[in-house]
This record gives sequence, structure tokens and C-alpha cells, in this order.
Amino acid sequence: MQSELVREMRQAFVPAKAPARGPWLRLLSEVLGLAGSEAELLSHAERDWASATFSGARHTIAVAFEGAEAVVKGEAFIGALPDHEFTVPRHLVADAAVTSVEHRQAPPRMTVHVEVLVLVDC
Repeated sequence: MQSELVREMRQAFVPAKAPARGPWLRLLSEVLGLAGSEAELLSHAERDWASATFSGARHTIAVAFEGAEAVVKGEAFIGALPDHEFTVPRHLVADAAVTSVEHRQAPPRMTVHVEVLVLVDC
């Protein structure tokens, strides 16, 4: 009787299967790697995206570069992002674009807003 009760309790507390992890962590790692060590991640948001033939997610990322040297690296990031070859397993980066850039002079600071469309690669 006791072993049956223990078995029932264990079955009741078996955790549900964890949901599949999306590509967001790998994507952020690549974006930050491209941005360089002086870049600061300010925010990341993800929303589902689908067309008649594809599905995936649109990622909105904000990165800051503080200091004169960092701002120069931020400018290089802006130039490199659209042509960067992302490696995200089982996904394809269909588009990566800078949507806005904010500059501040004293102290030098640049904030870059990026959108990346990631599609599921079947």
C-alpha cells in the first residue's frame, strides 16, 4: 500500500516536458559577438512571425556603445550586421537590419536598435 502511494505521488509530481528552446540565445550570442565586448545589451523582445509558407520569429534587440572607442566599434557593427552570416541551428536568418540609431555627445554614447527575422529551417 505504501509503495503504491509513493508511486502515485511520484507520478503526480513528474514535471511536464520542457518546451522546445527557441533560437534566441544563440542569436543574441551572435549579435553581441558581432557588436564586440564593449557593447551592452539593453533589451531583447521576440514575437512570432508567419507567412503563407514560412514561420519563425522577429527579434528586436537594442545595444548600447558607451565611450568614444565603443562608438567607433558600434559604427562598424552597423556596417557589418546586414551582411553577417548567422549560424543558428535549424533556423535561417532571413533579414537583419538596423532600425534606428541614437547618438549622444557628452559622454559619447550610441544606442542601436536592430530587427532580425529568424525562420524555422525544416
